[in-house]
Amino acid sequence: MEFHEEAFVLSARSHGDTGVVVDLLTETHGRHAAYVAGGASRRMKPFLQAGARVIADYRARTSDHLGSARLEPVGEGPSALFDDGLALTGLAAAAAVAQGALPEREPHPAAFLAMEALMGAFVLPEVWPAIFVRFEAGLLEDLGFGLDLSRCAVTGSMDDLIWVSPRTGRAVSADAGAPYADKLLRLPPFMLGAQAGLAEGDIGLGLDLTGHFLEQFVFHPQNRPIPPARVWLVDKLREQGRL
Repeated sequence: MEFHEEAFVLSARSHGDTGVVVDLLTETHGRHAAYVAGGASRRMKPFLQAGARVIADYRARTSDHLGSARLEPVGEGPSALFDDGLALTGLAAAAAVAQGALPEREPHPAAFLAMEALMGAFVLPEVWPAIFVRFEAGLLEDLGFGLDLSRCAVTGSMDDLIWVSPRTGRAVSADAGAPYADKLLRLPPFMLGAQAGLAEGDIGLGLDLTGHFLEQFVFHPQNRPIPPARVWLVDKLREQGRL
């Protein structure tokens, strides 16, 4: 099995004295682990950080074996964000969520494109937290657990959608949801369209929403918690008054 394509590094861990095992997210081959000889070297470490974009030349004897890869860096990667600690925290959270949510060796091109869009947004401090929420919503959709925010689950109305059912992920209008407000999740307007803009508290509501469904549909069935890197991101955003 062989492929040669661009990928995002999701994680890297030491393997032996000089090598590392990297988890890569590719567009056409999905998430792949690979051994990188010499990956522990000082020269290689900068582009084995989470979020780094690389060209991967991957080879494996069979589809069941851990393959090996030669990696070449593409662009600046995470080094472009070294002066923005919050963005680096967001990058680490995105990589951890993608690694934990996506099954290995299963193509998910939409997830790769979502990561690409998010990476481009990290240089925009006022924008990227909202893109992060959309990134998580996109992962849920790509995995078959997409939120249905098109119309009210009760009335079919497309107007005044302000809630989401925590059980089904379907939107609920203000009037239909009023009697059950304490049981429903709030739906921030920006998740319905970019024209809505961002209001105070919207990022927190969005992260609560996607976090609930990631936990319910993705991580809980695996008997795993939400990745600690994501929890840390929420804490950092709260500390900086960004929620």
